[in-house]
Amino acid sequence: MNRRHFLRASATSAGGLLLSFHLPALATARPFEAAGEGEEINAWLTIAADDAITIRVAQSEMGEGVFTSLPMIVADELGADWSNVRAEYADPNRSLREDGVYQRMGTGGSRAVRHSLPYLLAAGANARERLLLAAARRWGVPAGECKAANSVVTHNDKTLRFGQLAAAAAAVTVEEAPLKPAAERTLIGTSQRRLEVPAKVDGSAAFSMDVRLPGMVYAAVKHCPVIGGTVKSVDAAALASAPGAPQVVKLGHAVAVVADSYWQAQSAVDALPVAWDNGPGAGGDSQAWRAEFAAALDEPGVVAAEQGDVGAAFAAAESTIEADYFAPYLAHACMEPLNCTVHVQAHRADIWTGMQNPEAAMAVGAEVTGLPAEAIYPHNCFLGGGFGRRLNTDWIREALVIGQQVERPVQLIWSRAEDTRQGFFRPMSALRFKAGFDADGKPIGYANHSVTHSILAGVRPDAVATGIDPSSVEGLANLPYAIANTQVSHTIRNTHLTTWFWRSVGATQNAFARECFIDEMAAHAGQDPFDFRRALLGAEHGDTLRVLAMLEEKSDWGRALPPGRGQGMAVFEAFGSVAGQVAEVSVSQSGDVKVERVVCVLDCGNVVNPLTVEEQIEGGVVYGLSAALFGKITVADGAVAESNFHDYPVMRMTDMPVVETHLALAGGDKWGGVGEPGLPPAAPAVCNAIWRATGKRVRSLPIADLDLSWT
Repeated sequence: MNRRHFLRASATSAGGLLLSFHLPALATARPFEAAGEGEEINAWLTIAADDAITIRVAQSEMGEGVFTSLPMIVADELGADWSNVRAEYADPNRSLREDGVYQRMGTGGSRAVRHSLPYLLAAGANARERLLLAAARRWGVPAGECKAANSVVTHNDKTLRFGQLAAAAAAVTVEEAPLKPAAERTLIGTSQRRLEVPAKVDGSAAFSMDVRLPGMVYAAVKHCPVIGGTVKSVDAAALASAPGAPQVVKLGHAVAVVADSYWQAQSAVDALPVAWDNGPGAGGDSQAWRAEFAAALDEPGVVAAEQGDVGAAFAAAESTIEADYFAPYLAHACMEPLNCTVHVQAHRADIWTGMQNPEAAMAVGAEVTGLPAEAIYPHNCFLGGGFGRRLNTDWIREALVIGQQVERPVQLIWSRAEDTRQGFFRPMSALRFKAGFDADGKPIGYANHSVTHSILAGVRPDAVATGIDPSSVEGLANLPYAIANTQVSHTIRNTHLTTWFWRSVGATQNAFARECFIDEMAAHAGQDPFDFRRALLGAEHGDTLRVLAMLEEKSDWGRALPPGRGQGMAVFEAFGSVAGQVAEVSVSQSGDVKVERVVCVLDCGNVVNPLTVEEQIEGGVVYGLSAALFGKITVADGAVAESNFHDYPVMRMTDMPVVETHLALAGGDKWGGVGEPGLPPAAPAVCNAIWRATGKRVRSLPIADLDLSWT
């Protein structure tokens, strides 16, 4: 009896109220070769005789709305009736075999729309021209006299539906297809409900955890508690009488147990006696690391940006202020733990998982199995959260190794504890700032030194050959505020933990520290934080100035608030977009913090779907507030202490503030990212609001660890 049936049966036997509900059938994996009925007009879309249009999406849908926004681009250029459009994943294997026909398939860096836009418009234009030529040939008229709109081609009083033309259009060759004038587009820039949400609501959407294959077995994994350690010995004989016919698979750094059900596999791996060699990370301690990072701030760093003479400016300053900030390691904490189903055969290997980089999955599949990359078939599923974590392929590699040994379809599932403790974490950072002011309160000198665990050192060591990880100094080295004498330096200080790209990457910790210190500078100068920033932003930062103007207005900045309540603001540019936020926070006298309201203003230049933009900004606020209020990964004796949401809490519904999103779009050729820019301003806006509510500065995260009581 499974859990759902148990709950239904127990509710009935107890005499409780049981409402009938639908439990959808578990997803049956289907090969990409069977996808998309109808005529293929080009690699990006098919049109069926009933006018149904299937548009293929090369990016991963993990809640950011690309299953809607990217088809909107194609459909608008095509002239499609949006009600006829559906979406499906593009095939990474086909893209490899056809010389990269789907262009960029990795999803990250808030690039989905802004990088895909040119070739998706071209795909829609190509399909439209084929339809127009097919109709023109049938009518014997010039194609230039035909028009396509609402899934219909017209010429004077003659009309043909797209479905009627699909077969002929598929056979037409088009050398070059001009794009529509932007003024003629009717979908881009309009709010459209997301195509995949109904399936997610009724449970029919296929996440990778839902995959079921004939003869499939399940695997659970237990890694060395200390990242970087290895298996010394394992007593497989201890599982001889365990249910589910468990099979032990050694993975070097971990052991897996394969059984007939996941429960049997997890129970067995939990009971499996394993001796570990903890390796060089043994004894690591997050408190000791924090002290080491802080001590490194006293040492010279590698200069990342410099102008003027900072030393002379500080010597001449009428006054100076200095502050240190700290941000801990963080987990990605995706709602869906890592999991992957594989079927490794002699001639091919299939991979089903929610992944942000299917091309990397093909590469690791070829590496592990020894098969050519063309024989690796990744099948992307909806992602129950990605946040950068699923750009890696470590769990896919494990599943492939296990699949080779068991020679059956196998689904590997990481427990929540493994997902939390064995992750690739957001780096830990210590940051020091110093500012000098003249007699009028104008800043004349500014210095920043950051000490950060480097992501790129473990990915592309050549990228940090100069001693600077560019991702670690985002928003620091490119300071937008005009101060005559500045110096920004950086020190790489790594531990045995593995780090990775975390939603908004270096912008997350850097925005917190920089924008909190700018707030301290404004207070020292006796100026309003909006006015202080405006005075330091030149005309070249017109986008930021426009965001600040709208943010000040929409947030009702400066209105009278009761004791224990305050407003705070921050603004930050990342991924080609400028985001500003004002947080309104209440703090009880005992120090309990409640974020009441967050007003956001974004300039990403242009938008495809304003509704998904709003959702992404809201999601960024949630993720940013979770980190600011609660988030931390701590290490004792080399092992991560946190294991689940009881000790690594995230925002709950009762914690959620009112979030208002406004767009201050520059237009023109600017297309900025949206998935990540909403996150960086959240922490500093809240911390600055706490200062206004309590008089206490927040210089270390998470907020939950601090005493913010006031009288």
